[in-house]
Amino acid sequence: MPTPDQAPDLDAYFARIGYTGPRDPSLATLNAIAGAHVTAIPFENLDILLGRPVDIELAAIERKLVHGKRGGYCFEQNTLMLHVLTKLGFRVMPLSARIRLQQPREFTPPRTHLFLRVEVDGIPWLVDAGVGAFSLTSCIRADLEGEQSTAHEPLRILREDGRLFHQVRLGDEWSDIYEFTGEAMPAVDRELANWWTSTSPQSKFKRTLGVGLAGPAGTRLAIRDNEFIRRQGTTVLERRVITAPAELLEILARHFGLHFPAGTRFGGPGAAWPN
Repeated sequence: MPTPDQAPDLDAYFARIGYTGPRDPSLATLNAIAGAHVTAIPFENLDILLGRPVDIELAAIERKLVHGKRGGYCFEQNTLMLHVLTKLGFRVMPLSARIRLQQPREFTPPRTHLFLRVEVDGIPWLVDAGVGAFSLTSCIRADLEGEQSTAHEPLRILREDGRLFHQVRLGDEWSDIYEFTGEAMPAVDRELANWWTSTSPQSKFKRTLGVGLAGPAGTRLAIRDNEFIRRQGTTVLERRVITAPAELLEILARHFGLHFPAGTRFGGPGAAWPN
């Protein structure tokens, strides 16, 4: 858990996400911050593809995501949220999960996802600013099964075979996002999982370019390898194949506020984006 010497710069953080509301540890504040965060700070793994280390100390995260106006993945996004919400007086527990997007149940993925359990007036809520295309734009109850509405897709917690699954409804179908137990993820486990996820050749983040940002009216923007998509639920509003490196940089800047020098190339084994 955060210590007193790890206090975030709240004013800089709130300026970054465009939040000017209350700072009390209430459910309304929690939802407002969660929504503002994922519509302002993109999910992205670009430093990994550039061969740069991912430092998840608070000072490094603030330099990158807040002052540098970059994005990041779960260990950066949710670590920042952990410090901010703790500073505001929320009771926050970092939790671990296994990402299951597009994975069969018989497959066991590594436990390399970080998300947050936040207690408000004795009720546990899940907060997650770092799960890419399905980052939570409003929190959901951690202790209830059945469909729950959010500012974007309907979600639910499903208990099955002794396991908990966080699922999203896309059209008439429910799909797994991740599997979890409610077990806390202490700092040492976060360090190890972040190191593996950002450096192992087996990690999808070394092979796949992924960028995501929540938008207004239930819309989302995403880049996956060489394809840009704007969607609302299951409805694709715009789809564009990226055919040149300069085009990728232009889309990153225009749609996600991510600026890189001309000529930047994002590489990795098995890369499907322009090189």
